[in-house]
Amino acid sequence: MKKFQVVGIGNAMVDVLSHADDAFLEENGIGKGIMQLIDMSRAVELYGCIGPAKEISGGSAANTIAGIAHLGGRTAYVGKVKDDQLGAIFAHDLRAQGAVYETKMAPKDGGHETGRCIVIVTPDGERSMNTYLGWSEFLTPADIDADQMANAEWIYLEGYRFDGPESHQAFADAIEACKGAGGRVSITLSDAFCIDRHRAAFRKMIVEDVDLLFANRAEILSMYQTDDYDAALQAAAEDVAIVACTDGANGAHVLADGQHWHVPAIPTKIVDATGAGDLFAGAFLWAITNGQGFETAARMGNIAASEVISHIGARPEADLMKLFAEHGVI
Repeated sequence: MKKFQVVGIGNAMVDVLSHADDAFLEENGIGKGIMQLIDMSRAVELYGCIGPAKEISGGSAANTIAGIAHLGGRTAYVGKVKDDQLGAIFAHDLRAQGAVYETKMAPKDGGHETGRCIVIVTPDGERSMNTYLGWSEFLTPADIDADQMANAEWIYLEGYRFDGPESHQAFADAIEACKGAGGRVSITLSDAFCIDRHRAAFRKMIVEDVDLLFANRAEILSMYQTDDYDAALQAAAEDVAIVACTDGANGAHVLADGQHWHVPAIPTKIVDATGAGDLFAGAFLWAITNGQGFETAARMGNIAASEVISHIGARPEADLMKLFAEHGVI
């Protein structure tokens, strides 16, 4: 048995969550429902404009790993932070969930700060993300522990990390170490605009190295440059062995082994949609590494997603195992 079920690699961020209306988004030039990259000065400006905020450790793949750890999975994470207050918060929160986090912190006198994502949540629960990557952008091959990757059943790569000068090589090194030891590779596409910036690199990795592709409807349509959702799903299934695609209130689709499952969503009052896809992926990966079938994995993913959108923050607050039992999936 390998030491880790899943090792994640991606951004290491602290989320700053605040509520505002659509008028606030328009007044401040914030695109609704998408992730925009910002610099440090813009991060400071926005922080001064928002109302009361809640700071919670985040980062897309880090949320996924925290979800797996919450379920008792054997996990580790690789993501770069600075030796500062937010960096300490990030490391503490992830380790407190039970995940291994050993990435070397950037020094206090480094020229960047720990990344943070200012998330504006509108009354409809949609989240608009303004991301200062900080040190997350500078994940390098030196941050990849080949032995850790070789000891993973799966690695989970965050598409957002394609926005980084050396991250592509870091991913390549992680893939080589993992697959060389019999492990498998999953990736989340993360964001349609991120795909637009790096489509060729995404496609090459998907076709050559990826075993499990996570996406949502907008992302998979962007990846395959079509408006036909079914066609995009089928195109993805030709590229990878397993496709897991979420579609909001319409649930999730899983394509694998020549089969196509549609799993309905769990009706939930949306408080904050942040982390829905992240926790879907976490529960799905936990399920398949614990012997569950793909349809059950998607049901667990939908349950985990419904829990995380029912409150502020992208980490689970309720006992997911208890929720699985209540929904009859375990």
